Amino acid sequence: MAAAVSEEAAMAASGAAGEGASKPLFAGLADVSISEDIPVEGEITVPVGSASSSPDEDGSTLDEPVKETIMRDLKAVGKKFVHVMYPKKSSTLLRDWDLWGPLVLCVLLALMLQGGAADSTEDRGPQFAEVFVIIWFGAVVITLNSKLLGGTISFFQSLCVLGYCILPLTVALFVCRLVLIASAGTAGFIVRLLVVTAMFGWSTLASTAFLADSQPPNRKALVVYPIFLFYFVISWMILTFTP
Repeated sequence: MAAAVSEEAAMAASGAAGEGASKPLFAGLADVSISEDIPVEGEITVPVGSASSSPDEDGSTLDEPVKETIMRDLKAVGKKFVHVMYPKKSSTLLRDWDLWGPLVLCVLLALMLQGGAADSTEDRGPQFAEVFVIIWFGAVVITLNSKLLGGTISFFQSLCVLGYCILPLTVALFVCRLVLIASAGTAGFIVRLLVVTAMFGWSTLASTAFLADSQPPNRKALVVYPIFLFYFVISWMILTFTP
């Protein structure tokens, strides 16, 4: 009985093997033909950028020398200073924003305002910290106010514009220091008043020229008023500065 069963299993296995041998494994591919016009030869390679390509072309600055990186950043900061001194509707400050310029201007203002109290141990620290608090905290408050009113620019773009537009007031402080050295009387005060007033208007107009278009038309006044107060406080600190 067992021999008969094993004989039948062997016959079934041999029949299956014969059927598999008569039927190709990839029978469906026999009908596929390749046209003679299509080349079937070539090399599979991964495209690699040439060694002569510049960092600006491939978007990478990892292999760029440090000197070129610093010079490029300095040129970008200088272009933004030019846009502030000659304010016009431009997207340069908004598109390529950075905080290097505002940081440098803030440090210069703080150092020049602190210089008048160098011999005093009471007002030396607060004046330096006061500049940082007014500039950065004030810029943050104005930016939040702009966003809450429906502004379309980002947080750091607004900080960049407000910080760079302090440049005219920094120039005003430098001129006032020179005027105080030359004359500290009434004539000197009048000159300082005129210079600070002009630079205050310049900073306000420059900042509104970049930020006004990003606000809803019916809310521009609500955005410009805090900017006016922001630069007015800084101007008052410069005007009342007496070494």
